Amino acid sequence: MRFLPIVLIAALAACEPVDVTAPTAETPVLQQAPAGPRLSQRAALRNFSSVVATVEPVAERYCRQRSPNLNCDFRIVVDDRPGQPANAYQTLDRNGRPIIAFTVPLIAEARNRDELAFVMAHEAAHHIRGHIARQQQNATVGALVFGQLAGALGASNSVDTAQQLGATVGARTYSKNFELEADALGTEITAAAGYDPLKGAQFFFRIPDPGNRFLGTHPANADRLRTVQEVAARL
Repeated sequence: MRFLPIVLIAALAACEPVDVTAPTAETPVLQQAPAGPRLSQRAALRNFSSVVATVEPVAERYCRQRSPNLNCDFRIVVDDRPGQPANAYQTLDRNGRPIIAFTVPLIAEARNRDELAFVMAHEAAHHIRGHIARQQQNATVGALVFGQLAGALGASNSVDTAQQLGATVGARTYSKNFELEADALGTEITAAAGYDPLKGAQFFFRIPDPGNRFLGTHPANADRLRTVQEVAARL
């Protein structure tokens, strides 16, 4: 399989709303299942090709139904730059076409097609929910508020610094909610494509848990697992 180049202009730190039920303490967290052995390179690439062919048209259909004003022609690529961690992300090219990129280590780390399908559906959901644009809006508002506050306090020489800080705070304020929204809609897309989102969410057990850090960009893995479990139960 030939690795494809990518054009990155607006990546996530990584629409019509879906019904997202906030995770509750009463909801039992999905239990970890045996991960199974790592796949061979050939098997991993075969799984990736199959998932791309299956999930992309479903994600495109969801996109056209829920966000008809967006470009829904997803392009799935492999980020083969050396030294990349196991990661996937959604971005846009210069023409606004949505790109979903997988690094080579992530493809190798996924133990089955369900995990790859869930990751792909999650990234597609970021685009469908308009998270890049919403994050940019939050950053703009944060920069404006912090800049005005610095000006009101007479710290004119610190306005630029305050605006930079405000943009950072604004961009991250809702990023955890964005991840949970993408998990919820991604669960729907995964199931609609014929994969098991609960089995796919097992991937969370093998990535670092960000916990609930101040201004962290991702919610705790337990919250994400509960979200997947609750949405899957309603399907």
